[in-house]
Amino acid sequence: MQTIEVNTTVMDFRTEEAFKTLRSNIEFLGDDIKTICVTSCTPNEGKSSISFDLACSFAQNGKKVLLVDADLRRSVMRQRHKKGKVKLGLSNYLVGKTTLDECICVTDVDNLYLIFSGPVPPNPSELLGNARFKDLITDMRASFDMVIVDTAPLGSVIDAAVVAKCCDGAMLVIESGAISYRYARRVKEQLEMSGCRLLGCVLNKVDIQGKKYYGKYYGKYYGKYYGNYEKSE
Repeated sequence: MQTIEVNTTVMDFRTEEAFKTLRSNIEFLGDDIKTICVTSCTPNEGKSSISFDLACSFAQNGKKVLLVDADLRRSVMRQRHKKGKVKLGLSNYLVGKTTLDECICVTDVDNLYLIFSGPVPPNPSELLGNARFKDLITDMRASFDMVIVDTAPLGSVIDAAVVAKCCDGAMLVIESGAISYRYARRVKEQLEMSGCRLLGCVLNKVDIQGKKYYGKYYGKYYGKYYGNYEKSE
């Protein structure tokens, strides 16, 4: 295994709580949900960031986590989160040029392991659909508490549906205000056709300040129950 440092995200309170909520929601789905495919409708909706930060959240909660960068066409994981050189990745393993152990990176985040995508292959869908990838997911499911697989946007290419067949569930990341209901529904149907269970959707890039979600909801909630705390003292 390679040992690397990764760039982690500095979260504000709201974002950190959102990931804790997402993590808890997944945990409440049951112990049989151990391998999760993450995709989106289009590029730049934030699926890779969601995948990484969710993996870190599980790792910080004491779970042994493997994050697999299966976006073989246009990976952003290496540029955003890798420090230093990584020689081998998923595509190297899928073409039979290396062992799985040589592809796994031990990160400086406790309990977090990573497999980067590797060199861009000419046939990503075929590689992800071969027996080696299915065996990888099966083997890692037995070795890790949680396996999160970041995939290419399903609205653009079929890779995510191929990956989803091997996973216990799939999660769809949708950028707020950028994707139509019809488009999101079509991508959802593509996931369901793969036979994979859709665990839910993550609404990303929400303008919290502009829409005042927290002010309207939490302000009213906490004001009702705790607003008179100081007066009662």
